[in-house]
Amino acid sequence: MAKPQMLKPLTAARKLGVLLSATPPEFQAGDISRDELNALQADPPEWLAELRRNGPHPRQEVARRLGVSTSGLARAGVTEPLTTDEIKALLDEPPAWLNEERVTLNRVRAEEARLAERRAAEESAG
Repeated sequence: MAKPQMLKPLTAARKLGVLLSATPPEFQAGDISRDELNALQADPPEWLAELRRNGPHPRQEVARRLGVSTSGLARAGVTEPLTTDEIKALLDEPPAWLNEERVTLNRVRAEEARLAERRAAEESAG
């Protein structure tokens, strides 16, 4: 029988979209099998549902919820994980940096889409 694929706690936390330091000690203590990870994703225990709902959230999730890039968070000096309430407060009364970073991200995405269209047109013509 094949040995199950094991994931480090940090990798498993990333795949679950949560901050490792906010997970229970037993989750942090040892490797997690791929089957255990799949079970957590399929039927999240209360601690996981609570973390996903209220945080603290990892940088990637904070950026996603705010509609900015992780680089934009760094430029704004946001280096610590934020809770859902902290994110909501920023969205309710967006500081100047948040509006600027959203515009920047939209420009980057538009440029990426333009370049992808151009590449596709060149490939179909060539």
